Amino acid sequence: MPELPEVETVRRGLNQLTLGRKIKGGEVLLARSLAPPLSATDFDRTIAETEISLWQRRGKYLLAKISAGGWLGVHLRMSGQLLWVETAEPLQKHTRIRIFFAGDRELRFVDTRTFGKVWWVAPESELNEVITGLQKLGPEPLSSDFSELELAKKIQKSRRCIKTLLLDQSLVAGIGNIYADEVLFESQIAPTTIAAELNSEQIEKIHASIIKVLQTAIDLGGTSFSSFLNVSGVNGNYGGSAWVYGRNGKACKVCQSKIEKIKLNGRSAHFCPQCQR
Repeated sequence: MPELPEVETVRRGLNQLTLGRKIKGGEVLLARSLAPPLSATDFDRTIAETEISLWQRRGKYLLAKISAGGWLGVHLRMSGQLLWVETAEPLQKHTRIRIFFAGDRELRFVDTRTFGKVWWVAPESELNEVITGLQKLGPEPLSSDFSELELAKKIQKSRRCIKTLLLDQSLVAGIGNIYADEVLFESQIAPTTIAAELNSEQIEKIHASIIKVLQTAIDLGGTSFSSFLNVSGVNGNYGGSAWVYGRNGKACKVCQSKIEKIKLNGRSAHFCPQCQR
């Protein structure tokens, strides 16, 4: 699933390519990819003759501010991609929604597994009321709202494994399986550690590692272990720099022990048994 660095990479690309261009209309090829209340048949006329003034990101959500009022929201989920292409280019196999721009360009929402969603939020509607998942998000980890003190309070109340807790979007927005593994390696903490048993020094390391790992991944354009592409169709480069994620059985880059992979609450966890005791 695209996580914060991948979504941030897409946001930056969209801001470079789509702002100020007149939207001519749209087409919904798979009705369930468009979230209520807007229907697939109304999508074209609703977005026609509008412009996007800014793309924002909240956690893993992309939010396009419409210059005349209202928003477009996108969540890529497991396999979603937003691709900026020429309208004449043949459709990718799993294209679900198309947004046509002036200049014979379009933005395609491509989603193999169809878990992704696109929302239209009318000017008279509240963003959080239409895209209800926004209500549950914790602080943005790269903002001043991401307080070590508040993080510590939440961690010390939880009896969950720290890896599982880091995946909770109400703790901190945008971290998924890839970067939770990387953060815990940077922090030298085993993923099975009970959160409430962590000391203040370990929590300080987690806080700093979250910022460091996410910023590094953004600088490298995200991770392309599976289907992630940026808006221009280019792979991210973080995968080659990963410490543990996707490296099961390979030598740790620090101590040469073999990276291990286990299951925690149905999710994989990669770690070095030597560095993360």
